[in-house]
Amino acid sequence: MITAIKFLSIPIADPDRAIAFYRDKLGFELVEDQPMGGGKRWITLRIAGAQTEVVLFTPDGQEDRIGSFLNASFTSADVQQTFELYASRGVEFTQPPRKQPWGGTLAIFKDSEGNTLVLSGA
Repeated sequence: MITAIKFLSIPIADPDRAIAFYRDKLGFELVEDQPMGGGKRWITLRIAGAQTEVVLFTPDGQEDRIGSFLNASFTSADVQQTFELYASRGVEFTQPPRKQPWGGTLAIFKDSEGNTLVLSGA
């Protein structure tokens, strides 16, 4: 039986720029940065206080995914407060927090690679 999601893969073009974004702007913890050959690196970061990790990696042939919409949603207990913190760190939001018809709050931002990400809360 499945018990959790181990990691979420996020496509990137520039590993150092992506690490700086996820570590310094979003506050994720760098867990691993290993060479994989051919100039590729396997980079994992952990969301503080969570078991889920993100992997900054683009498989060969999937470079067209860089800068696209990531079909996943990060969550926060206070989306407005998280929005204000991240915006003060220079994170680009394409949609500020808005109350949704389903009752939650949602904001949309871009990472250093142009990927569009969702931040939601209850």
